[in-house]
Amino acid sequence: MSRVIRVSADHAEDELFSFCQWLQDGPDIRRHAVISLESSAVGQGEMGGALDVVKLVIDTGFQILNFGLAYAAWRATRREPTPLTVERGGVRITLDSSDPEAVARVVRALEE
Repeated sequence: MSRVIRVSADHAEDELFSFCQWLQDGPDIRRHAVISLESSAVGQGEMGGALDVVKLVIDTGFQILNFGLAYAAWRATRREPTPLTVERGGVRITLDSSDPEAVARVVRALEE
């Protein structure tokens, strides 16, 4: 089972930074995850350096539901939120709605 969650957004570094800050401000997430901004993997001969991935290294007490709730709360604060792509253990899901049922589907998929 993967112990890392990665969140990315196409061409939306400001949104990723905002989401990262939101996660770091949440005590339920911060207690069980090390949260950082990183550059995505860069292939040979490519330029790199943009902070385009939020990385959470999670421990055994981490609750995916808390991640889903944090996402929904953050998204509600955005005027025109950018879709985020979440990846964990080979499962890759795009979050583009704060609809509770959509968030619940994402949480279920990431828990498996």
